[in-house]
Amino acid sequence: MQQRQTNNRRDHDHVPIFLVRAMFGLMALVTVAVAVAQWVDLPQSGVLVEAPEKRVLMVQLHAQREGVTEVLALDGKRIASSSEPLNGFIDVIGRAMTRARVVRGVGDSVPFKLVERINGRIAIIDTGTGQVVELIGYGADNVAAFAKLVAQHGKDV
Repeated sequence: MQQRQTNNRRDHDHVPIFLVRAMFGLMALVTVAVAVAQWVDLPQSGVLVEAPEKRVLMVQLHAQREGVTEVLALDGKRIASSSEPLNGFIDVIGRAMTRARVVRGVGDSVPFKLVERINGRIAIIDTGTGQVVELIGYGADNVAAFAKLVAQHGKDV
């Protein structure tokens, strides 16, 4: 008797069937919308367009085990460090880019290219791996750490 009562009650731990159907319906709708957009060749409006370069700075990024990343000019002169105030983001980018190089087997001697674009955006280009990091959405202080370097030490293109 007890067994029969539990089977008749609704199981509250499961997702209601109408929500599951709505989820799969939404997935199908989005898939059809993307397919139609591709077939009629709609322009890709959400794709970042790289603006031409305005100012460029070639640097070396050296991430150290102590948690400090140094930015060196090609002549070896230190121009910034992540230990300086408001420069912690340099360490974040330095470690990520260094890791990408290790994975791809690229050495430390190949320089990075810091770019200020004509639209005011800042990008970091790894000339060894071809990886491009457009500094969008990282916060004004984080982007300013690299923008300051390009403004002070970069050369106009």
